[in-house]
Amino acid sequence: MKQFFQSAYDLIVETSTVLPADVRQAIQTGQENENKGTRATLAMSRIAENITMAESNVSPICQDTGMPTFIIHTPVGANQLEMKKQIQHAIVQATKDGKLRPNSVDSITGENSGDNLGLGTPVIHFEQWDQDQIEMKLILKGGGCENKNIQYSLPAELEGLGKAGRDLDGIRKCILHAVYQAQGQGCGAGFIGVGIGGDRTTGYDLAKQQLFRKVEDTNPHSELRQLEDYIMEKANQLGIGTMGFGGEVTLLGCKIGSMHRLPASFFVSVAYNCWAFRRQGVWINPDNGAITKWLYEKGDTVQMKEEPVEGKEEQKEVVLHTPITEEQVRQLKVGDVVIINGPMYTGRDAIHKHLVDHDAPVDLNGAALYHCGPVMLKDGEEWEVKAAGPTTSIREEPYQGDIMKKFGIRAVIGKGGMGSKTLQALQEHGGVYLNAIGGAAQYYAKSIKKVTGVDFMEFGIPEAMWHFEVEQFAAIVTMDAHGNSLHADVDQSSLEKLSAFKDKVF
Repeated sequence: MKQFFQSAYDLIVETSTVLPADVRQAIQTGQENENKGTRATLAMSRIAENITMAESNVSPICQDTGMPTFIIHTPVGANQLEMKKQIQHAIVQATKDGKLRPNSVDSITGENSGDNLGLGTPVIHFEQWDQDQIEMKLILKGGGCENKNIQYSLPAELEGLGKAGRDLDGIRKCILHAVYQAQGQGCGAGFIGVGIGGDRTTGYDLAKQQLFRKVEDTNPHSELRQLEDYIMEKANQLGIGTMGFGGEVTLLGCKIGSMHRLPASFFVSVAYNCWAFRRQGVWINPDNGAITKWLYEKGDTVQMKEEPVEGKEEQKEVVLHTPITEEQVRQLKVGDVVIINGPMYTGRDAIHKHLVDHDAPVDLNGAALYHCGPVMLKDGEEWEVKAAGPTTSIREEPYQGDIMKKFGIRAVIGKGGMGSKTLQALQEHGGVYLNAIGGAAQYYAKSIKKVTGVDFMEFGIPEAMWHFEVEQFAAIVTMDAHGNSLHADVDQSSLEKLSAFKDKVF
């Protein structure tokens, strides 16, 4: 098995940097079905561009390379201990090479291991089978979409849908509600895997297993096949759209599986996955460890179409150079496209928590704060940005408004929007929330022309405060200083549309 390390490494790199053909085709179909010239179409176009750039650069599609999860089937007698050891070595090398972001954090101390190894990471599941090949599948599922996973225990009372009972119709309601609650925070348009039955643990496991099915496959179970088709049709009538901007395309794929359960338990588990649906698999020769077959058609067979965005929505474009004034911010309105030039600082969970009780290491008055945990590599004394898309902003809701007012921050950039506390602070202080395109890590990395410094490296690379010099950094105003929030509007309108599906269907 001398070649097993290289096979594992090649699988990691391919999964992180190249979307397989079935996922690309689903995104292409989503582009074709979306209304032209809208914010959602603009987002789709940037997604397509990002996919092409990641493949060309051999760099991560999204900066959050997630929790590496391997599903491995082995012939009887295969050395699973040695395979696990070589996979861990491949993970370390891929992290060192900038193909994975260091994502393994000690839950007690908060310390980042720096190499993606630690208790429970990566996740490796082994199972024997009667084939004479090793099958190794990998999924890289980021934290933004992982946080939108949800599990229901039936019967349940669901917002907008009423009572969901212990039957197929109750399952239907749970799945629709799962899509609704994700909104734009899981980098939609997305894919979902659904597990019906089991216990709380095996239900989620079954849901994630569904994500390994090919987008175009057909469910052999007639009732589940009918339910998959129904969900695909109705979920795309909710009007949530790409990035939660509103639109015709909210869901790109739905796969459902079921298993037996205890009489007292009836779980419906939903695993949500973003458009950056990074999963791949290989067959490996058990004698020499070499790859003999790729399980999903490789992405270079489908060329992405970066469609023009002109159309029915007129989008005002405003160019700003940091530091930004309150007067400039109060002239912005929801829907404006903002182009930022100048200094920009990153800040995620650890930075927000720290700044509540401490001074900032730099002057943040008039600054743009980017919710981003980039993939960074050091070349000599210089840092290189390998990937730098936005993280989900709602996690910073307890801190954001206070920090903006404390330090004079004028613009916050992230994805998925924020809540009422932040919206109120934007009005009182004169601030704006800008929604960048989630997952578009290569698209935004090209806007970062220089790394001018870094603070709080003790928090780990993703959580450090990076100092960037940016040019032509584009994002859309989705919360303004006048009390308007596109996210609140889309949430309300999609809830009203969800309510239309409360009557029994199955």
